[in-house]
Amino acid sequence: MQTSSLRRQVKNMVNNYSEAEIKVREATSNDPWGPPSSLMSEIANLTFNVVAFTEVMGMIWKRLNDHGKNWRHVYKALTLLDYLIKTGSERVAQQCRENIFTVQTLRDFQFTDRDGRDQGVNVREKAKQLVSLIRDEEKLKQERTQALKTKERMAKGAAAMGSGSMPPPYPGRRTSHPGTGGGHAEEFSRSRGSPSSFHYAAADRYEPQQGRGQE
Repeated sequence: MQTSSLRRQVKNMVNNYSEAEIKVREATSNDPWGPPSSLMSEIANLTFNVVAFTEVMGMIWKRLNDHGKNWRHVYKALTLLDYLIKTGSERVAQQCRENIFTVQTLRDFQFTDRDGRDQGVNVREKAKQLVSLIRDEEKLKQERTQALKTKERMAKGAAAMGSGSMPPPYPGRRTSHPGTGGGHAEEFSRSRGSPSSFHYAAADRYEPQQGRGQE
């Protein structure tokens, strides 16, 4: 097991992250490869659950708020968000429109690695593409229709191979109690899931933090 993966597992336990949050952290890790489509598909399915939707989006906004050498967190979070907008709950796109400033700001993301490579360009270009898609409702509708058809075909193929059984109900956090899902979701916009809850300064967003490790 890689050190970065082990470190994430430890943080997952220490912070008591939910199943949905752990999946998002895995999909948006600092590992030098993109998020697996199978994992993004699982996360997309979770967005149809009220509680899981809150947890998924909350973790994505946290990743988008990262900077410096953790630019992969940001880039992968944008990649995941693009996937969720097209194949997840329609609430994903709705929340992105409500908080589009957070994504717009990333069009100016800056980070140059120790070898002089401009890694920030990856984030800037992805942010531009995503902002354009969020603003163009007709284009989003078309891409969403196409993406859902593709996802459905893949799901049927998986079912034909014997792996298409229905997933169990979403368990949420280990400390969750039955019947609390509704209130948790209603408080999303004014608590941990909303970008405004982080209260960060724009100037601090892109300041490299050399002391931070990979997650």
